Amino acid sequence: MKKTYLILLFALYSIGIFAQSTQPDYTEAIKLVEVWLEAQKDFDKLPGISAAIITDQDMLWSGAYGQLNVEKKVKTKATTICSICSISKLFTSVAIMKLYDEGKLRLDDRIEDLLPAYKLKQKYPESGPITIRSLLTHSSGLPREAAYPYWTSPDFPFPSKAEIDSKLENQETLYPASTYFQYSNLGLTLLGEIVEEITGIPYNEYIENNILNPLNLKDTRTELPEQLYGEELAIGYASIQRNGSREKLKFFQANGITPAAGFSSNVIDLGKFASWQFRLRDTTSTELLKPSTLKYMQNVHWTDPNWKRTWGLGFAVYKGDNGSTWVGHGGSCPGYETTLQLDLKHKKAYSVMINANGTDPSKYVKGMHGIIEKVKKSTKKTPAKTTKILQQYTGYYNLSPWWSEIYISTWNDKLVALSLPSDKPQNSMAFYKHIKGDTFQRLRDDNELGETLTFIRNKSGEIISFERHGNYSKKILK
Repeated sequence: MKKTYLILLFALYSIGIFAQSTQPDYTEAIKLVEVWLEAQKDFDKLPGISAAIITDQDMLWSGAYGQLNVEKKVKTKATTICSICSISKLFTSVAIMKLYDEGKLRLDDRIEDLLPAYKLKQKYPESGPITIRSLLTHSSGLPREAAYPYWTSPDFPFPSKAEIDSKLENQETLYPASTYFQYSNLGLTLLGEIVEEITGIPYNEYIENNILNPLNLKDTRTELPEQLYGEELAIGYASIQRNGSREKLKFFQANGITPAAGFSSNVIDLGKFASWQFRLRDTTSTELLKPSTLKYMQNVHWTDPNWKRTWGLGFAVYKGDNGSTWVGHGGSCPGYETTLQLDLKHKKAYSVMINANGTDPSKYVKGMHGIIEKVKKSTKKTPAKTTKILQQYTGYYNLSPWWSEIYISTWNDKLVALSLPSDKPQNSMAFYKHIKGDTFQRLRDDNELGETLTFIRNKSGEIISFERHGNYSKKILK
C-alpha cells in the first residue's frame, strides 16, 4: 500500500499537480515595480502612466498612476484608453497576413498591381519593385509620410483616404526599393487601402469583424472614442517645457492614416493581444492566422546595411539582453507614447501607455522586466514570521542631498533597497542579509558580505532612520 501511494504521489508530481510550488513568486517584485513606476511618474513629471505585465496567458499585473485628465483630476486606471498610434500597424499587418493565408495576395505582389490609386513616382529607374513585403519591413523606399503636415499643425489635420491618394502622384521615392530601412507611415497606410481593395470591405469594418471581435478586444478601436474623451480616454499632453509644464493638446482622429496610426486601446487589451501571439505560437491550430504565419512575421526579414536595425513583417524584431528574441512595436502620437513588447522565449510581455510626449515608454518596459528578472524559481518559501519581522524595516528613506529617496522592501528572507529615481531600477537594487538585531549586511554579486546597514529606533521602538558608512538617512512618512 505504501509503495502504491509513493508511485501515485510521484505520478501526480510529474504531471504538474504540485508544479505551482516551483513557479516564481512575483509578489515582492511586483511591489517594487509599483513603487518604481509611481516614483518615476513623479520624477519624470508624467500626467499619467498605465502598464501591464503578461506571462503567457495570464495577466501577472496591471496598474496605473497619475491622471488621465489633469484639469479635472480624473485618475488613470489600467483600463484607461490611449491612442496607440503606430501599434496600429501590427493590426494592419495581421490583416494583410490573414489575406496572405487565404491566398488573396502574395508578399511579392507589386503595389501598383493591387492598388489602382497608387501613382507615386519611382525616382530610381534601376529600383526593384515595391512590394507587400517591402512595405511590411519599411524597406520600400517610400517617403515617411503622406503629403500633409498632420504631425505639426496645431489642429493635427490628418487627411482622408481620398486626400492621401490625390497627392500620391506629387510624391516620389526616397531610395531604391529594398536598399535601406525607412520607417513609413505612408507605406502602412497603403497596406490598409490594399485590405479594402482586396476584400471590398471598409478597413475599419474588416479589422473589427476579423481581428478585434474574435480576440475579444472590447476596448480596442480603429479610432479614438471622442464620447469618452477626458473620462475613460486620456487627454494627451505635450512634451515637458523648461518650466516643468505640459501643454494640453487638441483631440484628433487619424482619418486616412488610421491603418498606420489611428487605433486606441488600453494595456489590458494589448495584453490579450500579446497572449494571443504566445498561444498561437504554441499550437498547430489556426486562430486568425496560421501559427507558421505568425512565426514567419516575427522572424527577421530585413537587416539594415549598418546591421543596427532588424525588422520582421510588421513587427520590430530585436535581441534582448537575456539572449531572447523580442518583438513588438511602439507608438507616438500627439499627446501619447505607448509600447507593446514581447519576450518570445520566456513568454513575457509588457505594455505601457503614457498620455504625454517627450518620454520613452520602452524605458519603463526595460525597468519592469529588469525587476521581474531578479526573481528566481524556488521551492523554498520564506517563513511568515521572518517576513513579518522584515516588514518593520520597509518604507521610504531620505537620501538628500545626494539622491532623492531609497525604498526598502522585503525580498525572500532578505531586504532589498531601491534608489529612486532610477532609469534602470535593476541596476539600482541592493540586497541585505540579516545579521542580528537591527543590523544587516549587503550581499555582493559574489555572495560575499559588504557594508553594514543598521536601523535606528526611537524610544517607542519605531524605526526612524538607518545608518550606513557612518551616515544617517531618515525614514519618510508617507
